[in-house]
Amino acid sequence: SSRQALEQARVAVEELEDVKAVVKQLEEENAKLRRQARHVEKEQRSLCSRAEGLQEERLLAEGQGLQEQIQAQAARMASLEVSDGTVATVGSAGGCV
Repeated sequence: SSRQALEQARVAVEELEDVKAVVKQLEEENAKLRRQARHVEKEQRSLCSRAEGLQEERLLAEGQGLQEQIQAQAARMASLEVSDGTVATVGSAGGCV
């Protein structure tokens, strides 16, 4: 009977050691996942910032392109007005200024 109790105690100790090993492994995995999550969050912030910068550049380029189109159109209008013998100020006809 005491032999059974000792055997049960030995098995319980082994199971406890196994559980401790699993807990340690899970803690290490958890720490690794937390490090990866921090890295991904940092990378995401960087990508968001970069995307905002690119969007801003795209909008500036679009604005520059539109401004060039407006200037070219204004030049064509001025050319047509001069060739018709009439002189009008560009922008006074209600267009973009």
